[in-house]
Amino acid sequence: MKWFKHSVLLLFLLIPGFGCAHGPHSGSSSTSSGLPPSYERVVVASSPDPTPLDSPEVSPKFEIGKTDNVPDSPAALASPEIPSNSDNMNLDYVEEEKTPEKAVIADPLEPFNRAMYHFNDKLYFWALKPVAQGYGKVVPEVARVGVRNFFSNIASPIRIVNCVLQARFVDAVKELGRFAVNTVWGIGGLMDLASDNAVNLPKQDADFGQTLGVYGLGQGFYIHWPIFGPSSPRDTVGLIGDMYLHPSTYLFETDVLIGIKAYERVNSTSLSIGDYESLKDAAVDPYVAIRDAYVQYRLKKIKTGGGKPAPSGTGGAISPAITEDPPAAGVEGEK
Repeated sequence: MKWFKHSVLLLFLLIPGFGCAHGPHSGSSSTSSGLPPSYERVVVASSPDPTPLDSPEVSPKFEIGKTDNVPDSPAALASPEIPSNSDNMNLDYVEEEKTPEKAVIADPLEPFNRAMYHFNDKLYFWALKPVAQGYGKVVPEVARVGVRNFFSNIASPIRIVNCVLQARFVDAVKELGRFAVNTVWGIGGLMDLASDNAVNLPKQDADFGQTLGVYGLGQGFYIHWPIFGPSSPRDTVGLIGDMYLHPSTYLFETDVLIGIKAYERVNSTSLSIGDYESLKDAAVDPYVAIRDAYVQYRLKKIKTGGGKPAPSGTGGAISPAITEDPPAAGVEGEK
């Protein structure tokens, strides 16, 4: 009978898929095994004194070299069962994360868009950034934050009207209350008292391009405008619509209005120098990174419009060029 047992054991070791690269009687210290690939996600932590395979701490349900516990169906191989006593085996189970589906946009004007991206990029590094750095050294940060709050507060009509157009009536009331609190008690909006926990009136994110998207208008194709940065036909129309809702449009002449917007951009950039540089340094292709970030950001804004929840994993403040109050993007606009 001994020769029969040895013959069966030798046969199991020689047939691929049944044998193990090392068994209880092997002198090798390698951790590789003949198990199916799906089981290789279970990683045994190495230690100077590995537990023998015949030790009672090893679960009989997951014994190396056994084949009666190895699932043979594709579904089982895709989702291997972890032994109930895996805590005693000191195992790490690595989950495969699901990557959320990315939104895409047509880019038929890529040569033009890339040229405009490089134009804005040079304008940022050669003009806007040096001016913003000098301005930041002269004006204290608390004053610059107050200026940013003021510009955000005066743009409240844009958010109020678009909340109403999106049937977000509760948000419209909140934004109206926020405007009243910051204007009266926040010294014309220089202080953002409405965002304090005691008041709890955060700024509502709404613009006309978002409103058009909520009503079902597609974004079309990608456009990278000089000065204004990433956009689309829908958001370009939205930008024009928001301009007519901004009070400064009716208070100042065009040349004065341009100067005001330039100062707003310099002040905003002075508070976030380095953000755009970080994005550019981290990206293999900064143009593609900004384009994709812009699409994801606009998708999130439309999903949140009309009270719809935003999908997880879609961020907005990835690119400083696409936030409503951009921390940095050179001369690139809010959309």
